[in-house]
Amino acid sequence: MNGAESLLRTLLAGGIDCCFANPGTSEIHIVAALDQIKEMRCVLALFEGVVTGAADGYARMAEKPACTLLHLGPGLGNGLANLHNADRAHVPIVNLVGQHATYHLKYDTPLTSDVEGIARPYSKWVRTALVTRSLGADAAAAIAAARMAPGQIATLIVPADVSWTEGGSVPSTLPLSPPRLPDTKVVERAAQMLRSGLPTAVLMAGNALYGRGLLAAGRIAAVGRAKLLAPYPLTRLQRGAGLPVVERTAYVLEQAVEQYKEFRQVILVGAAAPVAYFAYPGKNAVITAPECEVHTLATPAEDCAGALEALDSTLSLSQWKSERQENRPALPNGSITLQGVASVVGALLPDDTIVVDESMTSGRGLMAATKGCPAHDWLGNTGGSIGIALPLSVGAAIACPHKRVLCLTADGSAMYTIQALWTMARENLNVTTVVFANREYAVLKREFSYLGVGEPGPRALDMFDIGKPDIDWVQLAQGAGVPGIRVTSLKGFAIALRDGLESAGPKLIEVPL
Repeated sequence: MNGAESLLRTLLAGGIDCCFANPGTSEIHIVAALDQIKEMRCVLALFEGVVTGAADGYARMAEKPACTLLHLGPGLGNGLANLHNADRAHVPIVNLVGQHATYHLKYDTPLTSDVEGIARPYSKWVRTALVTRSLGADAAAAIAAARMAPGQIATLIVPADVSWTEGGSVPSTLPLSPPRLPDTKVVERAAQMLRSGLPTAVLMAGNALYGRGLLAAGRIAAVGRAKLLAPYPLTRLQRGAGLPVVERTAYVLEQAVEQYKEFRQVILVGAAAPVAYFAYPGKNAVITAPECEVHTLATPAEDCAGALEALDSTLSLSQWKSERQENRPALPNGSITLQGVASVVGALLPDDTIVVDESMTSGRGLMAATKGCPAHDWLGNTGGSIGIALPLSVGAAIACPHKRVLCLTADGSAMYTIQALWTMARENLNVTTVVFANREYAVLKREFSYLGVGEPGPRALDMFDIGKPDIDWVQLAQGAGVPGIRVTSLKGFAIALRDGLESAGPKLIEVPL
């Protein structure tokens, strides 16, 4: 077998069977190998930011790595914004990046670049394959690196001649080291804090926010009378009726300070101590009160779910039992309002839906309106680099084809990776996309006023205005093969949303604001 075939077979042996790709000439032999190795699903995207964002969404829901296939340094560079988000999400991804044939690099042709240098800011492991006979071993090492707790990005650079040369082999997969549990003294200190009776918050991230970690947290909160919180930039949160209540940390600094002011103790589980997103003149970036003790129960690299179970065992052997019942808002009527839109989503959200949320301004009422819905997953933007919602939805839908995906996005951020609509249509994914079309970068208008520089003048306001000309989302969606509709009332939105959530394939709903 040649190097490309050994590469793909090694990935399959390591549990990676989905590749998101935008290949070029240097990757042709890897593309050709796909015809021989049909077990590898390959999903084409028209822009590398969709490739990397989709790999992130897949990893969050499948709880295993996807791989990407990117063309040389510029292709990798185009995907960096969503690799930044994936890095912050601590998800496992194996990037395969093509390179010129080793003997061709000396000619310094137009696409020659420092691929390793481009990869390093967001890759915890980087290697350039040098010979065909060890390419399989390089791939096995990349898989092991990506799976290292809590999950990270590994980039393997594959020169074209290493791909096409015969002599490849498939090595044994490398053993995975499970994440370690925190020291018993650390667990006991957290138990003492919860027994103290002081107002306590447990701020959780990673696998503490779903599955067995979340259930253990629910028992801890019941026994220790603690409040469960998640960071604003959350990776994945299971929520809804029948699950422990986890409150998301507010984005707005004053709101977050108000949210945390009662707590004298904060226990961190896979999360960092809460601070403001940005610096503001004359404002403290630290959200917790000065007298609040912050204790780390588990770092992101440790077994967060296991740490919560150990703490639960130390506190009590009682079983947590949910008393939460479904409690949906009523379907509203009338003109479109943000609260009305949130109520429609809360009234109609199906059981076991994956909600992908990048509606920072328009969607602030959505979590409150959906807290009593049937159990569902909520995925957020972990790194703050906008343009993640559409590709994240692609990856989540491919990882969980039996689930519905509801993508909530602002118009400005959706334009960064609009090519994802084409991939949704090509793969016939069950994604309903709601675009909040306020025709402005609303969050930047708010940030301008927040920084104390006065009212924005006409030139500053022009930098926040994306309504000249108005973007026609229905036509854009239809041009990419996705049926689209623009709604003008809450009743119309409810009809369109129900249709999207109940029918097969992708749909787009434009909500003018």
